[in-house]
Amino acid sequence: MSLADKQCVPCRGGVPPLEPAKAQELLKQLDRGWQVNKDGHLERLYTFKDFAQALDFVNKVGAVAEAEGHHPDLHLAWGKCKVELWTHKINGLTESDFYLAAKGDRVFEAFRAA
Repeated sequence: MSLADKQCVPCRGGVPPLEPAKAQELLKQLDRGWQVNKDGHLERLYTFKDFAQALDFVNKVGAVAEAEGHHPDLHLAWGKCKVELWTHKINGLTESDFYLAAKGDRVFEAFRAA
């Protein structure tokens, strides 16, 4: 089962963030472009042909995030969207962050196929 097929699990706090080695292992299962930034968050920049397409992507990823109950920071600009993920309750990464990242990649693939 791919990461994108797994369901996000709500974090209630009180659990430790993923160990760096586990985060790196999961990072290898995502599409190219994802990285762990200086704040320890997952991050990827997606690029598009124009603002309208980037906005459409934000809306589609937002709908997936709402359905999963797991919400990324989405930074929209002309022709691009930066997605930043981490679990706010623990101020670190959980497996659900990687699941949602993979779901975002799936949405992006639909844009590339269109």
